[in-house]
This record gives sequence, C-alpha cells and structure tokens, in this order.
Amino acid sequence: MLRSLSRLWRDDAQTEQVRRILVRTLYTQPASLAIGAFNGVVSTLLVAMLSGSQALSICCGVLTMIAIARVTAAVGLSPDDELQSTKRLELIYEAGAFSYAFLLGLIAALTLLLEVGAELEVLMMANAMCYGVGICARNAGRPTIALGQLTLVTLPILVACIYIASLPYLFLAVTMILLLPAMASITLNVFKVLRDSIAAAEASQLMAEQMRTLARTDVVTGLINRAGLNQDIVDKMMALPDGQTLALFWMDLDRFKEVNDLLGHPVGDRVLLETANRLKEVVPPGATVARFGGDEFIVIAEVEDRKASERLASEIHAEIMRPMRINGERMEVGASIGVALMPEDGIDADTLMQSADLALYHAKVNGRKQTRFYDATMSRDLVRRREIEAELRAAILKDELSIFFQPIVDLETGKIRSFEALVRWFHPRKGELKPDEFIPVAEETGVIVTLGNWITARAAKAAAQWPDDVTLAVNLSPLQIRAPGASLGILNALREAKLPPHRLELEVTESLFLDDHAATEAFIADLTEAGVKFALDDFGTGYSSLAYIHKYPFSKVKIDRSFVSGPDVGAKSDAIIRAVAELGSKLEMDIVAEGIETIEQVRVVREAGCTLGQGYHFSRAVPDYLATMLLAQERSDGDEQRATA
Repeated sequence: MLRSLSRLWRDDAQTEQVRRILVRTLYTQPASLAIGAFNGVVSTLLVAMLSGSQALSICCGVLTMIAIARVTAAVGLSPDDELQSTKRLELIYEAGAFSYAFLLGLIAALTLLLEVGAELEVLMMANAMCYGVGICARNAGRPTIALGQLTLVTLPILVACIYIASLPYLFLAVTMILLLPAMASITLNVFKVLRDSIAAAEASQLMAEQMRTLARTDVVTGLINRAGLNQDIVDKMMALPDGQTLALFWMDLDRFKEVNDLLGHPVGDRVLLETANRLKEVVPPGATVARFGGDEFIVIAEVEDRKASERLASEIHAEIMRPMRINGERMEVGASIGVALMPEDGIDADTLMQSADLALYHAKVNGRKQTRFYDATMSRDLVRRREIEAELRAAILKDELSIFFQPIVDLETGKIRSFEALVRWFHPRKGELKPDEFIPVAEETGVIVTLGNWITARAAKAAAQWPDDVTLAVNLSPLQIRAPGASLGILNALREAKLPPHRLELEVTESLFLDDHAATEAFIADLTEAGVKFALDDFGTGYSSLAYIHKYPFSKVKIDRSFVSGPDVGAKSDAIIRAVAELGSKLEMDIVAEGIETIEQVRVVREAGCTLGQGYHFSRAVPDYLATMLLAQERSDGDEQRATA
C-alpha cells in the first residue's frame, strides 16, 4: 500500500488533461457536499446545545463557517472555467476538505473526552466515521484528498481512544487503525479504474482527432484537402464581417500531366509541394490554402473589395508562374486561375465554388496561363451547353442529324476526287445549328465519341454508292480516337457499309499529337494496316511540325484556309503554300488547298503546286443525293465529251 501511495503522490503518468478531469469530479454534484455539510453542522450543533460545552460550541461555530465556505466554493467555482488553473482548484478544495474533516473528528474526540453522554458520543462517532468512509468513495478521483480527509477525521478520535485507554476504546482504536489501509486499498482501486478509464477515453479522443486531421490533410503538400476545405469554407462564410468580401481562387496547373509522364511522379510531387509553399507565402494571414485534388489548388481569403481580389490574384499568378528549380533542373509551370467573390457571385459554398470553377474553365478554354473572374454570362453559357448536350444526345437517337458532303476537286482536271463528310443539325424548333455551336460541346462532354462513330457509319453507307475512284474523307476528334475500341468501330462501320478501307480517308489535326498518346499510335497503325488512309488537316496553324509528317503515314496534307482566302493572304502566304506543295511533291502526297472561293485563288494554288482544292468556288456541302447527282453529272459530261471527240 505504501508503494501505491508513493506512486500516487508522484503521479508522473497523469497528463494535465486527465488530472483536470479528476479534479472536476470533486466539484460535481455540489448538492451531495451541501447535504453532508448540513448533516455535520446540525449534528455538532445538537451536541453543543445538549452538552452545554463551550468548547464544543466554539468548534460548532468554526465548523459551520467552514461548511458554508466549502458549499460556496463548490457552487461558485467551475472546473470548466479555463481561467481557473487545476492546481488552484485542487488547493481550494483541499483547504476546505482537510479543515472540515479534522474539525469534525476533533468534535467527535471531544465528546469522548468530555463524557457528554453515550447518545451524543454515538451520534458524533457515527457521523465522523461515516463521513470519513463516505468521502473516500466521493473523492476517489483524488485519493490524496480522500485518504487525507479519512486520516484527519479519524486521527483525533484515535488519540482520544488511546488517551482514555479503556479496553473498548483501545479496541476501537485498533479498528480505526485497520480501517485506514482497508479504505486506502478500496480508494486506490477505484481511483485506478477511474484514471485508466479517463486516460483510455482521452487516448481514444486524441486518436480520433489525429484521424480527423489526417482525413482533412493532403499527404503530399501538407495542405488541407477537399474534406477540410468543405468545412473551412463554411466557417469562413459564417465568420465573414459585414462589408467584407470573400474571394475564392481556383487554380489549375497547366499541362501538369506532362510533368508526371515525362519526369515521373516524384518530380510531380515536388512541383505540387513547391506550389503549395509559394501559395502559403503569398496569401494574406488567415487565408485558407487547400489542394482540391490532382493539380488543382484553392485559396480562400477575405478581401476589401474586387480591386483587392484582383491584386491578390495577380500576386498569386505571378508567384506560381515564377520558374522553379527541382533536382537542379529549371522548370516553368503555368497556371490558370478562376476567381469568384462572395456575396457578389454566390452566397453559399456550392454556388461560390461553381462560379469559380466556371471562371477557371473559361481561363483554360481561352488559352490557359491567365486569370478569369466569374461573370453571369458564364452561367448562361453553361446552361446553353448543357441544353445542347441533352438535345444532341436526343438528336442522335431520333436521327435528326444529317450528313452533307463537300467535294474535293482535282485542280488539273476539275474532277471530283473525294467528298468530305460534314455533319449538319436541323433542330425542329431552333432551325439549323452550326457545327461551331455543338461540336465543341460534344468534345467537352464526350458525346463526340458517339457522334463521330455515327458520322462515320452514315457517311460510309453513302460513299458505298459512289464510283470506286471517289473516296470519303471524315474528320476525327482526338477524343474519339483515344476511346477504347476506336479502330474496331471504324472497321465495323466500313464492313457494314461494304466500303473498302482504301476508300476511307481519316482527317486528323495536329493537336492530336501533342500528348504523344500511345492509343493514338496504335489507332493509326491498326487502320493503316487495314488500308485506311490518313490526312493531316488544317496544316499551318497551331502546333505545325514536320516531325508529324515524317512519323505518321499521311497520304494527304490540307493547307488551312487562312493561307488561301484569309485576311492576311499575300506574298508570305503564297510562299508558304508553295513550300508545302513542294514538300508534298517530294513525299508523293496530295496537297489540298482549303477555302477556295474564286477562280483567281484556283490559279494561285495550282501554280503553287497544290494538287487538290476545296471550297465554295467548287461547291458548298450538299446532301448525299446531291453529291450522287454531282458525280452522275460529271460522268455524263465526260461521256459526252468523249463521244464528241
């Protein structure tokens, strides 16, 4: 027991939080304390009055004042008040408890020494001993206090019994001496169970807090993640002072996938960490910086007005765009930023984030590496895009779309060598919708895969009715090419239409090759092996590179219309056409001049070396039956000329 008490008094294992909880048990249920105090005061008052002892009366008065002070402290002091230290609360309680216990034991001892009568002696002895035993249970959370009170209440009685020295009192003294270790053992066991339970609960709570923190933290950057952001943005909105603006900056690192693919994920993680550190340095105090996922970051900050948010956006953008050095290599990582303001652009978290996301989308669509602030037209555009998407899906199912064909003409003979398939949408309510309106929406939403397959299948069926020397050209979207089973879908369409593969020419743009996607190479290889031909469309714009012509089996190159009939046509454009035509001649490829509108343009591109032409000068895109009529008329005119000759 002595070793247990020694360990108890050292109390090294207890945390401050556990100790605080244990001290709180002393102040819980002040009613029980008041009842015990009332019982002690009434008992001593009764003994003092009936015995007529002045000493007992004085002791009764002092005990009453101590009891009142203890009850007042228990009611007035709150262990939940953080301003009250644990040590101070414990000392205040100890002072009252020890003085009350000692005085109660002293009064019981005096009744024995003054021989005030058996009834009064029994009353005070029972009161004192019951208090000492009962307090061990009540204050087991702080056993030093509980056992201290038991010791102080029994010590005067024990001394009195030994002083009187009669056999019954000596036996009573022995009984009280045995009571002390017995109650100490019980109290310490109760304390141990209580302390361990509280410690286990505290450990569980701490672990739960750590798990919540981990669940809200991004492991790569140490920033809060999407889960943490959701809570943080709500807290910031609730605490936003009147007249202040809350700005949400949504950032996306441009072409970050290329960093991971070319340099590896460890380098990509270093870029993300460096970006996170830069954001934390540039944002104002109190701002939230979160990694939303992938290569997207969100900053939420209080600003005075729109101008302040524009300044902050400029600082953030400049900091991210600043070159960084990773593993000794200099890297430039661009970023696009969308910004939305509260309450101007949204009064709740979902609306504000949707607005910033829309602004980010427009920043990326308009060329990346720029900042866009949300405005209402963006939402109207989104509604229109969603409407077009839904109607386009329905139009494909209802067969509301049509395939038109524009001829590609041999510039030497004037004969039609091929037809390019172009989709047209005649909406039952809105009239004709231009491809510029629905093709971008189809590409953004993935509908282009279904639409592209449908165009290929329908166009192939029409082309199967043409003469064998006339080919079909179909434009393909990069998304369609990278879709699973893309080449198989093309070959199935040809098989169902009974169109030989060599009569199909797939037109692709240079943007297809920017990502150097393995699926692209496999698609081109599979169809080339089957006999399908490929043409490079819109050459001379975007990311033109002779490397594409060298690497892939193109049989035709189409010069963009801006070099033929654009506003900047002149000596430079003529020189470019001539250079491309000469290259095509060397590589035995056809060169198509797009956008021919006048006979003069025909002459210019023919003299430059182009072999084929396409444009309004020859014909606009026409329905399949008119395409068949053009071919029939061409063949008829040719037969008449041969007959005349």
